[in-house]
Amino acid sequence: MFKLSARSQANLQNVHPKMIRVINRALEISDVDFMAIEGVRTLHRQHQLYGQGRTPAELRKVGVKPDLSRPELPVVTWTLRSKHFVDPRTGYGHAVDLLPAPYDWKDPRPFNQLADAMFAASIELGIPIRWGADWDRDGKPRERGETDSPHFELVDE
Repeated sequence: MFKLSARSQANLQNVHPKMIRVINRALEISDVDFMAIEGVRTLHRQHQLYGQGRTPAELRKVGVKPDLSRPELPVVTWTLRSKHFVDPRTGYGHAVDLLPAPYDWKDPRPFNQLADAMFAASIELGIPIRWGADWDRDGKPRERGETDSPHFELVDE
């Protein structure tokens, strides 16, 4: 059985307790160890991520500081709104980014194993989640080019 490191636990501060329950259960049943690399995010952090893969002109159009532009990097987010933000209704962030260990961004298999554990835990606990590699939740990862394999979020139902 795997256990979250102190760093992972710190990265999950202010994440919704339901998501924490899913993560902890997934760790108990997972075939792959994983870490929490990001939980709650600030608006500035979201702007930094949004700047990746975009030009200064593109950022100006949406009201993001152009100095955050990093066009040489791949796009990593398509939104300025994020479930990583603290939801004012609950006081918690509703999303996390998890990374299987050891990781290789080019090998989807460890991410798939991590997702299998997260979904098994989600079903067992009755807490619906969405995975960034399967936004439409149809069970077909990466079918439409989804690339956010580390991302998991609570689903409002």
